[in-house]
Amino acid sequence: MIQSKLIRNIKNISHGFFNNQGGYSKGIYKSLNCGIGSKDKKINVKKNLKKVCKIIGCSTNSLILLKQIHSKKVHIINKNPKGKLEGDSLITNKKKIALGILSADCAPIFIYDTENKFIGAIHAGWKGAYKKIITKTINILKNKGCKAKNLISVIGPCISKKNYEVKNDFYKRFLKQNKKNKRFFFTKKKRKFFSLNEYIMAELIKNGIKNIEIIKKDTFLNKNKFFSARRSIKNKYDDYGRNISIIMIK
Repeated sequence: MIQSKLIRNIKNISHGFFNNQGGYSKGIYKSLNCGIGSKDKKINVKKNLKKVCKIIGCSTNSLILLKQIHSKKVHIINKNPKGKLEGDSLITNKKKIALGILSADCAPIFIYDTENKFIGAIHAGWKGAYKKIITKTINILKNKGCKAKNLISVIGPCISKKNYEVKNDFYKRFLKQNKKNKRFFFTKKKRKFFSLNEYIMAELIKNGIKNIEIIKKDTFLNKNKFFSARRSIKNKYDDYGRNISIIMIK
């Protein structure tokens, strides 16, 4: 488990970015697969979720997970919801409600308001980031009385730009959105690569957040021991596990 340097000393917050180590799953899901939507044995996934909840200090019933759809849909959580929610961002100011994000190359993002004590957890792949889910989440927090100067944001482990090769239409899409987006790409041997975490950081800065940390762990690299969708495709696996990131107000 990796913790943020900005958040780990805040007494009322429990959090962690988990990799694929220390769980019960086997085979391509070895071992801490927390993706209930994967083809892994459900009993093993539930045991993995129970283990991470114990580390965070919450019950499995108080862990909120979304059916993530690469959208800009945000949910404000005041109590445990009935049934599964669809979307890619969660906000709460309630104690003992753990907000969880699943990822396998996409970026998990935590936001914390040091004054109003709100927390946010965002799932941001390129689609969600492009659709401005980060801006929408921050705007909702501002509507709740949060001020940008009091917000801390942490961009969790995700695929790095050196391993995020994209096609030309992807590149053109981002340039059409804003010509300045060119700075998030680089070309090597006529192949284009995209920096997801730098694009996200720019969006956070644009919204007035200055206190930002990037956890520089590339999920694609096997040595970092994270699940990676791209690495699984490269290895011709028919599925992949999911990393979990959790934040909670104690």
